[in-house]
Amino acid sequence: MRGAAVKADVLQPHPVKDQLPGVDFCVTSSPHWAEAVLLGFQHYLVMLGTTIIITGIFVPKMGGGNVEKAEVIQTVLFVAGLNTLLQTWFGTRLPVVMGASYTFIIPIYSIVLAPKYSQYADPHERFKETMRGIQGALLIASLFPMIAGFLGFWRIVVRFLSPLSAVPLVTLTGLGLYQLGFPKLANCIEVGLPLLILLVFLSQYLPLIAKSKRAIFDRFAVLFSVALVWVYAEVLTVAGAYDGRPQITQLSCRTDRSGLITAAPWIRFPYPFQWGGPTFHAGNAFAVMAATFVAVVESTGTFIAASRYGSATPIPPSVLSRGIGWQGVAIFLDGMFGAVSGSTASVENTGLLGLTRVGSRRAIQISAGFMLFFSVLGKFGALFASIPLPIVAAIYCILFAYVASAGLSLLQFCNLNSFRSKFILGFSLFMGLSVPQYFKEYVLLTGHGPVHTSTISFNNIVQVIFQSPATVAAIVAFFLDCTLDCAHSSTRTDSGRHWWGKFRSFHTDTRSEEFYSLPYNLNKYFPSL
Repeated sequence: MRGAAVKADVLQPHPVKDQLPGVDFCVTSSPHWAEAVLLGFQHYLVMLGTTIIITGIFVPKMGGGNVEKAEVIQTVLFVAGLNTLLQTWFGTRLPVVMGASYTFIIPIYSIVLAPKYSQYADPHERFKETMRGIQGALLIASLFPMIAGFLGFWRIVVRFLSPLSAVPLVTLTGLGLYQLGFPKLANCIEVGLPLLILLVFLSQYLPLIAKSKRAIFDRFAVLFSVALVWVYAEVLTVAGAYDGRPQITQLSCRTDRSGLITAAPWIRFPYPFQWGGPTFHAGNAFAVMAATFVAVVESTGTFIAASRYGSATPIPPSVLSRGIGWQGVAIFLDGMFGAVSGSTASVENTGLLGLTRVGSRRAIQISAGFMLFFSVLGKFGALFASIPLPIVAAIYCILFAYVASAGLSLLQFCNLNSFRSKFILGFSLFMGLSVPQYFKEYVLLTGHGPVHTSTISFNNIVQVIFQSPATVAAIVAFFLDCTLDCAHSSTRTDSGRHWWGKFRSFHTDTRSEEFYSLPYNLNKYFPSL
């Protein structure tokens, strides 16, 4: 009989969990202060990668040199710190970092290359005029998420989101950034690959070998691995390993080629409209607004992943809409200060929640403090910003994967034996990868997208929407889930709606108050629905 009982236990399916088990610190808890500060610094290091990459793409094309690049990095860090604090205090209240977004690259790049800015002979003058054009587009585009979020329109949309349609959204929010992982790592394989191997060993294998009850190496694996490989890269640079190598290799591998440390001022406070008043162009604004829509969709996926890794309950639609409204405020601040790109919920920092198993809101707020601190003390911030980018790409390989796995974990709420579920999942995931790949290859072959009209802004709108894997997958899955065989009695349970049903309203489940209520008793004046 005892053997039969054991066999029966083995055959039992894993129970469905509204909150992710195994998390060491949830949204509302926190490790002691020393540990929280180290975790906050680790989050700061992780978000630096996107800041450096995006700034490096735009500033040289705008006519800026190392001085302008250092100033823009300081500005992006400053605004990211403000936006992260606003999101964690008054937005979703989830442990998410709000930072620069790759989604805005296409429309911003179009502004940068506009003929009216190339007429300026002075590079610095061209930089300022281009920045003013970007600021104007961001300010107008920020109205979309603020209206959609604060007036509750996004709440109406996500009420129809089921676990089934959320799986492709969240999964491709992580997997859709695959081109920033190993392809960028391979630009300096002798630096990037050792970091990837070391990070996997420290975070996954060493804790099992050491059998220690204190989570040290796994929780701070990014800090340890970056420190060791950065020193290793410095030794290679000093030893002359890259002397005479191609320019792209030297830029990727050397630790002394960023030019940021000498260019950055010791102390500088970013301030609104520091490069002049914004200029406005309707076409640019609509193109950036399309990127803002994509950023809203991708942030929705990131917020869902953060709620899982913070061991919170599924996020109520009203709270999600509130977070999108504050994302609009973040993009407005980006436009005011001249942050060269709009903001989104950081995918890599959400993946770090899973790697460390610490979903603490306080740790993220401490990381925002580091962003503000190093944005003002330019020399110190530039030191960390000089980390070779293949090191950043190696970290992405793991952190993006954690966000993708958060999406796959939502399958526990769905009936995977349903052919309806199989079709929606498979088709949306495939189209989410295939359609953006077609758009990218078309640009490489012809120099322009499949939609090539005389209106550049319209071309950019189509390109930015359909080049986002998460957005394409979300649109396909959402449409199919809301229209395919809706009248059948089993559809609701097959898609997992019955599991999320009690979280559709803020007050239906008492745990929502614990994780998502506003501070300072503000829920009394701004109630969540």
